Amino acid sequence: MFSYDSAKVIKSEVFAVMPEALRGKPSSSAMRQSKSGTTLEGPSFDRQGNLYFTDIPNGRIFRVSELGQFELISEYKGRPNGLKIHRDGRIFVADNEHGIMLLDPAKGSMTTLLRGPDREHFKGVNDLVFGKNGDLYFTDQGATGLHDPTGRVYRYDAEGKLNCLIDTIPSPNGIVLSEAEDVIYVAVTRANAVWNLPLAPGGAISRAGLFAQLPCLGPDGLAADAEGNIAIAMPFLGAVWLVNRLGLPAYRVDSCRGAHLTNIAYGGPGNRWLYMTEGDSYSILRAEMPFPGRLMYSHMC
Repeated sequence: MFSYDSAKVIKSEVFAVMPEALRGKPSSSAMRQSKSGTTLEGPSFDRQGNLYFTDIPNGRIFRVSELGQFELISEYKGRPNGLKIHRDGRIFVADNEHGIMLLDPAKGSMTTLLRGPDREHFKGVNDLVFGKNGDLYFTDQGATGLHDPTGRVYRYDAEGKLNCLIDTIPSPNGIVLSEAEDVIYVAVTRANAVWNLPLAPGGAISRAGLFAQLPCLGPDGLAADAEGNIAIAMPFLGAVWLVNRLGLPAYRVDSCRGAHLTNIAYGGPGNRWLYMTEGDSYSILRAEMPFPGRLMYSHMC
């Protein structure tokens, strides 16, 4: 028998804290998400080692240098959530209000790429990931849940074709691919679970299954390491689970600050550090992991 209590504990440390002058003003909607009024999300590293992340309720995108220095890159009327950097350097943002957007970091401008499928808008896109061939996979969460299990996962391929792969998920959130890119893993927040979605040779979902059933509410961001383990951010627990290929808990990373750990990304020396956005303390935390994260740009070397 396995137990989540048997997972080995990894301590985290503070990598960087947002200067007070850059902190957003709390709003009523923001306060419901985070004590601070800032919900940090979407961490993603560029090739130079800079960490980008989003501030959802304040419509802002930041960049943090390897030395922990913060820089405001963009501020606009929107709700940027997930953020990923394409192999060609373009920065994609999943905006809850506007759909899939592109960020120009030099100008700080945002451009909408995808508003939704034909004749309708997305419910509220959440997070995204790229395949080795440049295909974009993303979750469309909106206000779905067990009462309304109509959340979706889309693929936007390199030829510009948008396909809905599944439309029966109660609150799809974080998303990663298996090493062979034949399985999509999705954090299903309202079901306290991570699902696995096997991809048939033609690219369709063959059979959706339960990969990991979690002991408490709210799996959020996901990240994969080089050994096939999946890291799962738990914003209501203040921890990150690292589960193995069978979905069994092996390690738990505990927050050294607040409990509002929303999303995660591997980076740092040897790509062995897991970086975590923590909204209540305006912090980026990190922890040295037992295995390096999967390299995002290894196929471009």
